[in-house]
Amino acid sequence: MAKLLEVKNLSVSFMTGYGEVQAVRDVSFSLEEGEVLAVVGESGCGKSVLCRSIMKLLPGSASIKNGQILLDGADITRYRERDMQRLRGRMFSMIFQDPMTALNPTLTIGRQIAEAVQAHEPKISKTALQKRVAELMTLVGIDQPEARAGLYPHNFSGGMRQRSVMAIALASNPRLLFADEPTTALDVTIQAQILDLLREIQQKLGTAAVLVSHDLGVVARAADRVAVMYAGKIVEIGTAEEIFYEPRHPYTWGLLRALPSFAKDGEPLYTIPGMPPTLINPPRGDAFAERNEYALAVDYEEMPPMFRITDTHFAATWLLDERAPEIVPPVGGGWNGR
Repeated sequence: MAKLLEVKNLSVSFMTGYGEVQAVRDVSFSLEEGEVLAVVGESGCGKSVLCRSIMKLLPGSASIKNGQILLDGADITRYRERDMQRLRGRMFSMIFQDPMTALNPTLTIGRQIAEAVQAHEPKISKTALQKRVAELMTLVGIDQPEARAGLYPHNFSGGMRQRSVMAIALASNPRLLFADEPTTALDVTIQAQILDLLREIQQKLGTAAVLVSHDLGVVARAADRVAVMYAGKIVEIGTAEEIFYEPRHPYTWGLLRALPSFAKDGEPLYTIPGMPPTLINPPRGDAFAERNEYALAVDYEEMPPMFRITDTHFAATWLLDERAPEIVPPVGGGWNGR
């Protein structure tokens, strides 16, 4: 499969009254046609900023300090707003976290989907537009589209509003879909339905997707590959099977141990101790060292490189250095040492 998206050594900062916040730090990854990549990590680790940087939806206080963003081989890093407007919708689109803030409460659902279609097909006829709106609503699982197109967001449940946002994002058949924590505001049952629907649509249309979440359990049913972010950096990346069954970074171990399925009866759910570091002045070495019970002396002095485990699996931890002591991880498929 061809690489649809390549991000190389991307760094993004925000200028604030307290100093420069290094929200994304030297991030590299690629995405192939039709692939689903999940980006997971705690709130504030840079997941959403990474996606918004690619789509150039950042506020004026943010800037891309370094790196490249390649879309179909073309470098869009320095594209201006008029150039990005041609790409948004057709090449990539985004499903935002909270549908109530993404939808206009004064317009009907059908009108909002129609506006998304007309943005890229301004000459479409009224009949064809109505047909396209009905097709999109049906695609995302909204029954009786002709009747429900005339309803407003407040008439819909949370799950139905999220389906409506998905229809808007899919209006121009994008090749790449960013889903920024699309299930956070939903209950567990509806979460599963939305994720299954997202996967079904992605496979049906052949759309690539980047799924952002803070919950490894959520992405297990939808992702082909998983990238784990911490303090603005990708600290581990691999196939879903490698991340869930052969995790190698202590932070990934902590995220997995925090899943309810790992909790023993009568014992409290595991939590990673401490707090993430400030990104105004990130630590010199491994940003996770202060919270890492397996930290080595070198973790406090030098940032670890990305160690290759397999052709598809990489992790940035000094525990993978040949000189490091062997560690039996608390989770995973029984990996013992390197």
